[in-house]
Amino acid sequence: MADLVLTLLGPDRPGLVERVADVIAANDGNWLESRMSHLAGKFAGILRAELPADRVAAATAALKALETQGLKVIVEAAAREEAGPGAHDLELDLVGLDRPGIVREISQLLAVNGVNVEELTTNRVSAPMSAEMLFQARAHVRVSPNTDIAKLRAELERVASDLLVEVKLTPVEPATGRS
Repeated sequence: MADLVLTLLGPDRPGLVERVADVIAANDGNWLESRMSHLAGKFAGILRAELPADRVAAATAALKALETQGLKVIVEAAAREEAGPGAHDLELDLVGLDRPGIVREISQLLAVNGVNVEELTTNRVSAPMSAEMLFQARAHVRVSPNTDIAKLRAELERVASDLLVEVKLTPVEPATGRS
């Protein structure tokens, strides 16, 4: 079996997910995981599927043919990943008044500390009482065994104070791999 990672982008309209699912199923594939969303009138998604190795070329051609319907598809072969020994997962939650640079500041700090962002979800919402815009982020991160967690927490708190946001870093239960 081969793992494929697909990136999808096109004008949002009914039936896009079905077309991609049809290609995966027609090639004896299995839809493993995905994140898809409507963003500014566009359909954007990322998907991991598993297919028999001898069906990858046909599936890739069929997915590329969806471009005639306005859906841009990028297909990449992916290696199956295992967490390295001693690596562990954390959830990072952030909320604060929206302003430019929040993601840049936090992601730079994580990178310098050897932390890999595995999943990131962000959103802007109206604050309940003031109607000011709040920025919310939730990240699933993988921390190398060499990372000093206490130092990472202290640096996150310092940057959070500078950005006027609240940041919480919590361990992920090892049994699920995700919270």
